[in-house]
Amino acid sequence: MPYLVKKIFFVITFNSCLLIVLVTGIQNSNHRSKVDLLINKTVSLPIGFITGTSFITGSLFGNLLTLNFYKKKE
Repeated sequence: MPYLVKKIFFVITFNSCLLIVLVTGIQNSNHRSKVDLLINKTVSLPIGFITGTSFITGSLFGNLLTLNFYKKKE
């Protein structure tokens, strides 16, 4: 497998596993909050879930944006 495909597969797999662990661990959380967007507020979600999904999203986009899609000239 080329390096680019391996890296994309690893990034998506790793962040998916983090999301599964986050959802499993946050099930009994009692502290809920709403996120105030510019237009509306979201539904009540656990604060840990909001923080965790922000971290996972940042990790995913940060890893995918640094990929070099251009072929190296030899």
